[in-house]
Amino acid sequence: MASEAAPQDAPFKLSVMLWTILTDLPFEQRLEKVAEAGYKYVELVGEYDKWSEDDFNRANTKRKQLGISFDATAGLRHGLSNPAERDALLADLNGALGAMEKVDCPSIILLSGDVVPGMTREAQNQSCIDGLKAAARLIEGKKISGTPVQLLLETIDPEENPKYYLTSAAEAFEVVKAVNHPQVKFLYDFFHEQIAEGNLIEKLEKNIQHVGVVHIADVPGRHEPGTGEINYQNIFRKLGELKYNGVVAMEFHPTGDPVAKLRAAREMALQFSAAA
Repeated sequence: MASEAAPQDAPFKLSVMLWTILTDLPFEQRLEKVAEAGYKYVELVGEYDKWSEDDFNRANTKRKQLGISFDATAGLRHGLSNPAERDALLADLNGALGAMEKVDCPSIILLSGDVVPGMTREAQNQSCIDGLKAAARLIEGKKISGTPVQLLLETIDPEENPKYYLTSAAEAFEVVKAVNHPQVKFLYDFFHEQIAEGNLIEKLEKNIQHVGVVHIADVPGRHEPGTGEINYQNIFRKLGELKYNGVVAMEFHPTGDPVAKLRAAREMALQFSAAA
């Protein structure tokens, strides 16, 4: 049965955004729980910012024991929409690359930041394009553990952050297209986009070549697939039909035992993507 397939049998990489689960446990134990749920990839939000060399060594030893790779990270302090923050953003990115190399993590999430008072949307849109182009020059041709470094642009819905600039996936796809760089992709967060604008599958079909990662959580509540209004069976089926081979990351707050809920979400993804 597809639901019993091994993690590597998925057409895409299945990952867990670590900030959503078991934050009261030590880092290494959280990785153990992710592995117990059947996942081989984990996403970070800069948990390593204050790590010592011993902390890095412990984390790397544990993830290698478990067969886990870190596929993406986040946590840069500055955004793209304000040109006055450009130099600080690039400095943030340059600093993050060192830590990414230490944990063999090849991708990093970039945010637009908030609306800039007094700036037109056209100017802020252009700032996002110019900022991503400048960031792309910084990582041009760079690889971590043999994988090209990737920049992932993410939107945030206006209910979570009413001040945030880039709330529309359709608009973000146009930004990524304008940057036109193979190391710059869109992080399609279905949770945020369902709240912001909806029409999830059509945008996925039209722009699949620009998607580097998708994030999974249901609306409302940011819980596991099947708890809300998003038809994740159809989304996983469509990802399978489109032969998407990027990352599918679970970024939800489990309503029950985290291992059981993560395992069920993985099995749903496997079952319906394989049925495409």
